[in-house]
Amino acid sequence: MAHIYRDDLIYPDLSYRIVGILMEVNDALGAGHRERYYEDAVEEGFKREGIKYKRQLYMPVVFSGKHIGKYYLDFLVEDKIVIELKRGDMFAKKNIEQVYNYLRVHNLSLSILAQFSSQGLKFKRILNTT
Repeated sequence: MAHIYRDDLIYPDLSYRIVGILMEVNDALGAGHRERYYEDAVEEGFKREGIKYKRQLYMPVVFSGKHIGKYYLDFLVEDKIVIELKRGDMFAKKNIEQVYNYLRVHNLSLSILAQFSSQGLKFKRILNTT
C-alpha cells in the first residue's frame, strides 16, 4: 500500500518513521515508566530502522562568544529533528518552550515533543519559524 503524506510538512518521510517508532514504543510499554526507559526503547527502534541519531546530545548556549548555558537534547535525528520525550498526561507549557528554545538557539526547523500518557501517545510537531 502506498503511503499518503502531506506535502506541507517539514521532513515528512523521516517524521512519519519517527512517529511510527514512538507509537510502537507506546504500544509495547504503555504509560508510567521512567523517561529513560522510553529513551532506551526509542533508541532501539532507531537502530533497527537504520535512523542516524545522537542521544543526550550536549548543546551549549553561546552569547557574544561566551558560554552562558547548556542543553541536553533527548535525541537529534539525522542532524535535523529534535526529539524530546516526556511522560504524563498533559503537555506542559515549559516543555513546549524548552523544545522551541532548542530549535531557535541551534537554528533547527523541527522538533517532535512526545508525551507517553495514560491515554496513549500524544505528540506535537514544533516548528521554528524564525
